[in-house]
Amino acid sequence: MRRSGKHEAVGEDKLIDNEIDKFLKRLSCAAIAIASLTLLFLFLHTPDTCVPHHAPRKPHLSFPKSTCDFSTRLYVPTEKRNLRLRYTRLWKAKVNSFSVLFRDLAILRNHSHVLCVSAGAGHEVDALHRLGVNEVTGVEILESPPLVGRADPHNLPFFDGAFDLAFTARFDEALFPARFAAEMERVVTSGGACFVLVAECGNDEVREVVGLFRNSKLVRSSNVSLSGTRMTSILMRTRDNSS
Repeated sequence: MRRSGKHEAVGEDKLIDNEIDKFLKRLSCAAIAIASLTLLFLFLHTPDTCVPHHAPRKPHLSFPKSTCDFSTRLYVPTEKRNLRLRYTRLWKAKVNSFSVLFRDLAILRNHSHVLCVSAGAGHEVDALHRLGVNEVTGVEILESPPLVGRADPHNLPFFDGAFDLAFTARFDEALFPARFAAEMERVVTSGGACFVLVAECGNDEVREVVGLFRNSKLVRSSNVSLSGTRMTSILMRTRDNSS
């Protein structure tokens, strides 16, 4: 009698387990079906654009249908984008500021070969071109065509004495100022000039800057305003090795 009672209890447990398994399977199937229907509903009712239907139509604009849709995004080359910037008011104001700075350089000629080091977007290059200087080269760590090419200011890819004048408005930002200065001097011809701008400073700081240019002597220094920022300009003449 005891054995038959045990068998009946085991049978009832298996029956309960089977019923629980069936219930869980049905519950899983129902959850999957609900989730699938929800996703289908969202897919069918997602608008093609984030612009309200009642908004005025702009046929020249097209919006992506999803984050993976790149077909409507137009790629604008860097050179074309930079050409657009050259017509903005801010660009013209900066170029005018550089033009005033360069106009006072008596050593600058139309046939001068000028190198602009760490030239950024090329405001100084544009200014020199507008003043009539034909041979102007601008370099920066990141190129900005058509005015500025790519080159490391600490390792310039030019022959010794290739330029009459080397200029930079970012000498303060040099990682290795002595190396930066040495490269500017190297690419300038004997008797040429190095022209740098630094944050506005006094005579002691000017002497420190000039001291980094070991093959040049100070011609003059003055406080100037560049796009509303007070700076100090330092003009140096490289020593003529032939004398």
